[in-house]
Amino acid sequence: MEGKGRKREPEGSLDCINVEFEYDDADRATAELAELYSYTEEPELRLNQKCFEEAFTSQVKNIRWTSLSSAQHRTHIMRLLDDLEVVNREKRLSAARAILYLAQGVFGECDSEADVIHWSRYNCFLLYQMGTFAAFLELLNMEIANSQACSSALRKPALSLADSTELRVILSVKYLLVETIRQELESDDSEWNVQRETFRAELAFPVHSDEPFAHLLFTMVTKFCSGHSPHFPMKKVLLLLWKVILFTLGGFSELQKMKEKKRSELGLPPLPEDSIQVMKNMRAMSPLSYGIELGEQQKRGRRSRRDSLDLYNEKDPFKSEEPSGPEEEENEDTDNIMDTEADMQERDLISQPLINLRNNTERVSFPRGLPWAPKVREKDIENFLEMSRHKFIGFTLGHDTDTLVGLPRPIHESVKTLKQHKYISISDIQTKKEMELEQCPILLGEEEVEETPCECLYRAMLLNIPHYMIALLKILLAAAPTSKAKTDSINILADVLPEEMPITVLESMKLGIDVNRHKEIIVKTVSAILLLLLKHLKLNHIYQFEFMSQHLVFANCIPLILKFFNQNIMSYICAKNRWEW
Repeated sequence: MEGKGRKREPEGSLDCINVEFEYDDADRATAELAELYSYTEEPELRLNQKCFEEAFTSQVKNIRWTSLSSAQHRTHIMRLLDDLEVVNREKRLSAARAILYLAQGVFGECDSEADVIHWSRYNCFLLYQMGTFAAFLELLNMEIANSQACSSALRKPALSLADSTELRVILSVKYLLVETIRQELESDDSEWNVQRETFRAELAFPVHSDEPFAHLLFTMVTKFCSGHSPHFPMKKVLLLLWKVILFTLGGFSELQKMKEKKRSELGLPPLPEDSIQVMKNMRAMSPLSYGIELGEQQKRGRRSRRDSLDLYNEKDPFKSEEPSGPEEEENEDTDNIMDTEADMQERDLISQPLINLRNNTERVSFPRGLPWAPKVREKDIENFLEMSRHKFIGFTLGHDTDTLVGLPRPIHESVKTLKQHKYISISDIQTKKEMELEQCPILLGEEEVEETPCECLYRAMLLNIPHYMIALLKILLAAAPTSKAKTDSINILADVLPEEMPITVLESMKLGIDVNRHKEIIVKTVSAILLLLLKHLKLNHIYQFEFMSQHLVFANCIPLILKFFNQNIMSYICAKNRWEW
């Protein structure tokens, strides 16, 4: 979700502050690429350019990369890939930085942002075609298994950017390849479209290993949270994991198409609506609760003779008016005389919005119920009829939902309305099939499971799903805006803190902004990973979804989510997106 600012609703909607947002799989391509870097990594951009120019000018004199032909581009990339296999660690890192500069779009030779994006896209497809992703996967495995770096990080009292230099370069190259190739544009030629599908299959269905690439990244997350590898740049790992899941499993639009296809295969009616499209038109924030909250704010420090809830009910325009007796009227008059001016102001504050509601009913309209179309299960109709028959007839007919003999006409109309909104979900079919397989295992034989990217990932994750959920929630807790620093909590700031702490006020403010931005990106990434996994697992099989949800509950996911809701959302958004220098 992308917050773009804030606006006031037009007159007649209670003048509530709303947040402009765009509910989608990801933000704009430029924003997603920018979130990969922190402000403290800015000097490394020039270092990447320097490493590339040193290697490039040693082979080609007085010629720019943007002036070479495609064949010359391939030749130089092959030289850089050869340098990745040398024994010298510094030379390998220099070659990796040169390749990273290519993936970043050779910004030193470009005059505009559009040129940088164009060359970054061209170079990323070319790098993938030359086998760069596979080469960097070997480097990543080597760095994960580097016990010397792990032991060195464990001995240090404080970690910084320098402890994750190689990993950050490797993960940045892989992220740029995944994010750039994942984006599908109308101007892409057929060769790039073929490469995109090949890359998606390579990430989802591994050939040379037994696990998808996303599972390797989950392993890095658990190693980081367990304390064995505290130097892992967790923001880059999570960003890459999110984009790999989004690329291989699909986003919201792909998920909707998969739902429609699966319902068609099972012989179910089409979906009544796209829930994601409905959510895109919803408010980003719910209206403020005027009555009680305003009363409580004004009531602090004052003596009040009656509870604010009584005042609220007294002035409720929707409450049915009941005649009061003489004694009550007399008591009410006495109370009115003894009320202070402050109490009268309090009542005015509480009742004014409600009076406006009554006077402006033509302008103000509240939705009746939820914005989604109602869905009724077969079990709901059975329960309703069973209760109605027991009440009006005295006996029940079990699972019969068609016989309405002896029931009054309103019950007939109610059953008719319920059947109009009857909805059979894919989960119901899956559950019914599992029950049949459990009852007749020999007769029905072994279930045929379709080999989908989601099924492949779940099979690889199955044994360690509890550890993965706990690790993700630990990171989410450490990045929560309401969480307090604890000595035993994990350090998610190792890949944002510089080697030398700032000494000037300006540098300190810049670092503070960087840390807040770092946490916000991590929160967004972990939330997106959990949401995507839950949605795809529910479509793949309901029991997989329930298994993951169960371990999220065991890991106290619900109280953690409530931490984010237990704050002033507008203040949180303003604090994260607006700073006054």
